[in-house]
Amino acid sequence: MQLNLFTWLLALSPVILVLVLMLGFKWGGSKAGALSWFVTLAVSLLFFGATPLLIAYTQVKAVLLTLDVLYIIWTALLLFHVADEAGAVRIIGKALPRLTPDRMMQGLLLGWLFASFLQGMGGFGVPVAVAAPLLVGMGFSPVQAVLMACIGHGWAVNYGSLATSFQTLMALTGLPGKLLAPDSAFLLGISCMVCGMIVALIGSGWKGFLRSLPAVLVLGSIMGTAQYLLAINGLWMLGATGSAMVGLLGGLVLTRLPLYRRPEASQAIHNSDLINGAGNDNKPRSLWISLSGYAVLVTLTFAINLITPLREALDVIQLSLRFPALTTIYGFTTPAAAGRSINLLGHPGAVLLYSSLIAFFIYKRAGYYSSGAESRIVSKVLKGAVNSSLGIVAMVGLAVVMSHTGMTNLLAEGLSQGVGKAFYPLTAPFIGALGAFITGSNNNSNVLFALLQMRTAELLQLSVPLILGAQTAGGSLGSVMAPAKVIVGCSTVGLGDNEGVVMGPVMVYGLIPVLVVAVITYFMAGG
Repeated sequence: MQLNLFTWLLALSPVILVLVLMLGFKWGGSKAGALSWFVTLAVSLLFFGATPLLIAYTQVKAVLLTLDVLYIIWTALLLFHVADEAGAVRIIGKALPRLTPDRMMQGLLLGWLFASFLQGMGGFGVPVAVAAPLLVGMGFSPVQAVLMACIGHGWAVNYGSLATSFQTLMALTGLPGKLLAPDSAFLLGISCMVCGMIVALIGSGWKGFLRSLPAVLVLGSIMGTAQYLLAINGLWMLGATGSAMVGLLGGLVLTRLPLYRRPEASQAIHNSDLINGAGNDNKPRSLWISLSGYAVLVTLTFAINLITPLREALDVIQLSLRFPALTTIYGFTTPAAAGRSINLLGHPGAVLLYSSLIAFFIYKRAGYYSSGAESRIVSKVLKGAVNSSLGIVAMVGLAVVMSHTGMTNLLAEGLSQGVGKAFYPLTAPFIGALGAFITGSNNNSNVLFALLQMRTAELLQLSVPLILGAQTAGGSLGSVMAPAKVIVGCSTVGLGDNEGVVMGPVMVYGLIPVLVVAVITYFMAGG
């Protein structure tokens, strides 16, 4: 189909509709995604030559892609709630401030390092919901607490939740992780330090910011390097978790330095509360047992990736379908190819499931669960996953239809002609951030824009891995500004119905690391 303004706007209409519904009418992702999916089907059938058979095949493809992502989302939430119901998350969070009396360093430990660790393990708003109340308890204002927790974990989103967003990027583009990992990991490693600096500035002002620089530069370098090494060696599912754990260990060392042991008078948490915490039944909890559930996950992940016989044994059951070539009435063809292959036993979601079951057994044997724990865990997982799952189903279906009918290709042609090769690398991270802002997640941003960014990079003869790295890095950082995430944080610190006081500052601070990534991408592209 010939490119003109009318056809380009038609191709853009599903994306515009998502924007209008989520920003203008404040609809959730599931509701906005469903209506946008119907509109996409109508536009593709009426204007872009889609046939009923093509639509049917695209939706089967979309189901495979969706299952691949949802397998991780549901089991990641399961592991988090298994640990949370046992009181493990609370114990880990309350133990950190005990390491130092320095308020600035406490803010970094909770708002940056611990929030990033939580993003690696669970994500989906968990870092803000858990870290913000703990920061308030340490004497930070509710607004400070939400801002610090939001900004602090932004760099860890792409490789967090067992690399859900990165898995989606691989699934949609069909490119291997070892090709995509280096650029995205490098860009996010740089942004890690920027996020730490912003947390220090919000929590302690300019004086605290300047005093934090040695710690932020050291810890940011450690975490960025650890994430990069994990990602390029195929361990991207541990990218955020592993690097945050290394950062926490580094933070433990830095808290022993005289520079970061200044006592603070305004601590609302008493030392007696930090030694042991209580779950639902006020039974004392051990920090080491609390950490054991996450240690199981790390051990299993390394074992499956590094022990070849074990990995091969888990690879025996694969869910995969082969699809024929699909052609629209106007001649746009998608070649025949196999759909997304899902390794049922060795999938990251399966690893999370194994870890959840073992962790549940450990916590139960330790007596950390009160009566009815199982039903509460299941209920919380269902409550947290259903709406986001519906939104992902609809938006993946929308993205696959757009790709197979040439709509994504038209959008890419328009962008490449309008922006040009020289300045597109500056634009790519902001497109990713916009997608995350409107949909609430980096995962959904990659669903909406990954194919668009890839095709635009191809047309402009730019590095596809670099532009896709900028897309997912921008989406990772942009997700912290999503209204849904801000609402979650505000609801936990007594700012319900007052989210406006946080939205403005979080967008100002949140755009800083996105801008840094844009500038770095520009120079890496040869600008």
